[in-house]
Amino acid sequence: MKLIIAIVQDDDAGELIDVLTDGGFRVTKLATTGGFLKAGNTTLMMGVEIEKVDKVLGIIEEVCKTRDQIVTSPSPVAGSTGVYVPYPVEVEVGGATVFVVDVDKFIKI
Repeated sequence: MKLIIAIVQDDDAGELIDVLTDGGFRVTKLATTGGFLKAGNTTLMMGVEIEKVDKVLGIIEEVCKTRDQIVTSPSPVAGSTGVYVPYPVEVEVGGATVFVVDVDKFIKI
């Protein structure tokens, strides 16, 4: 048994959960917040049999595509005066950060 933890952008989470559950996988959803853009994301946890890990990873890769997005980022203008002027920055968002963890013992209660 493996534990898969996938951190995905909120925009991709709904479709990913639908595809995974339609494929017979059980998913636990946690609402989380990213540090870089301070944007909402979703952390999904799944217990998966070893032989099905590649299928889950393929689904995640298929659904969670990266894309460029323009965001406004504050930039200091006047040293220590605390004045900030936002300017647009193009960043890559989407995709997924995935951890696959060995589970030594699995107990279903």
